[in-house]
Amino acid sequence: MDLTLTWALIIAFAIAAYVVLDGFDLGLGILFPLFPARRDRDIIMNSVAPVWDGNETWLVLGGGGLFAAFPMAFAILMPALYLPVYAMLLALVFRGVAFEFRWRSRQRRHWWDASFIGGSLVATLCQGIILGAILEGITVDGRRYGGGAFDWLSPFSALTGVALVAGYGLLGATWLLMKTEGELAERARALAWRFALATLGFVAAVSLWTPFLSGGYAERWFAMPALVFTAAVPLAVAGLALLLFRSLHVHRHEARPFLLSLGLFGLSFLGVGISIFPDVVPGAVTIWEAAAPPISQTFMLIGTAILMPLILGYTGYAYWVFRGKVDPAAGYH
Repeated sequence: MDLTLTWALIIAFAIAAYVVLDGFDLGLGILFPLFPARRDRDIIMNSVAPVWDGNETWLVLGGGGLFAAFPMAFAILMPALYLPVYAMLLALVFRGVAFEFRWRSRQRRHWWDASFIGGSLVATLCQGIILGAILEGITVDGRRYGGGAFDWLSPFSALTGVALVAGYGLLGATWLLMKTEGELAERARALAWRFALATLGFVAAVSLWTPFLSGGYAERWFAMPALVFTAAVPLAVAGLALLLFRSLHVHRHEARPFLLSLGLFGLSFLGVGISIFPDVVPGAVTIWEAAAPPISQTFMLIGTAILMPLILGYTGYAYWVFRGKVDPAAGYH
């Protein structure tokens, strides 16, 4: 067994699980300004209330796993991304506080609604900017970060930040379509259509820009024989997009648009993996160069093999228990 590759796959899975599970959660906050009525906002919050606070588990696993399994990469990436990482974490904390306080502080509910919106938007923007900054490349000096405090901010990272806002908005809209009924669900369907168009436009823009960031990216995508396999990714994206629009407009499904949107995110994540693998710091450090000693990886793998099934189990159980439509008469108190 290649322990380093195993840990790279574990961390990639944790990050993907976080994007899937917390993406629609943050997307609901992004959509909040488009639903000004208190009743609609209460239903939106109730749709995610039973599960939202467990979604960040995967973010902790991804970040902690990077620190433990790839300490050199953590030591390079964190100084390069201190500001967006801390802004993201503070936004997630403030957003969580707003989630609870809006139910109790009735006279100041509008302030906490604004905090929920702002925290969701800032956290999403920062996550997209972090992705863009990593793809664009981190300046490495020996075994440490060699750039400045604001190297993470660029036109490309700003594009990926806005792209993720559109993508999470799509997840939030399709989640609402799946979990609600009546007028609220129809408004979510209309928003899902618009956010789907925006998301696909941003995916195309990022995909066309990425190969020009590094010669290595272009080679991984367009060199033979890799092209035989990588060409299937954009074709699959086009196919899923067609199914998504038909599901929203022609067949008017309720749950399928959410699953198809998750598929689009999965293909986008696969595209990122194709671009950077086997590097953990693109163009500078591979996963094997950044890896912890084998004995450390083995020790952590034993604990992860015990904990990850438990996390998957209670997460799946929570979503199963709270499956189905939201009851508008039910409250989160």
